[in-house]
Amino acid sequence: MTAITGWRVTSGEASGAVLKLDEPVSFWGGIGPDGDIIDVRHPQHGAVVTGRILVMRSGRGSSSGTYVLAELLRLGIAPAGIVLTEPDGIIATGALVAAELYDVQMPIVTVSESDYALIEDGANASVSMDGDTAVIAVG
Repeated sequence: MTAITGWRVTSGEASGAVLKLDEPVSFWGGIGPDGDIIDVRHPQHGAVVTGRILVMRSGRGSSSGTYVLAELLRLGIAPAGIVLTEPDGIIATGALVAAELYDVQMPIVTVSESDYALIEDGANASVSMDGDTAVIAVG
C-alpha cells in the first residue's frame, strides 16, 4: 500500500478502482448520461467513470462541465473522487454545487507530478481528508 499526501480541493471520502486517463476529459460532451466517456477522440473512449477514482492531470473544457458534474453526482453516476495535479475551478464548482444542492460529497484532491506517477490505472484506492491535507492510499 502506497500512501500519497495531497491537498484538499473539496471535502469527502471515497474509495474505488483507479481510472487513470491518458488525457483530460471534459464533463461537457465528454461524459455521457451513463457515466461513460463518450468523446470519440478520447483515448479511453467507452471507459466508465462511475464509482471510480478518476485520475487526470487537469480538467478540460467548458464551464458547462460544472452543471454536468453536479448532475452526475445527483444521479449517482459520477466518479467516486477525482485526483488532479492542478486544481480546476470548473470541476471543483460542480462538486461544491452538488454538495450544497443535493448533499452529495465527492473529494477532489491535487497531488504533485511525482506522486501522480505512483498512481496506477486499475489499482484500488481510497481518498480521505485530514484538514486541508488529503491522503490517497493506493494498492
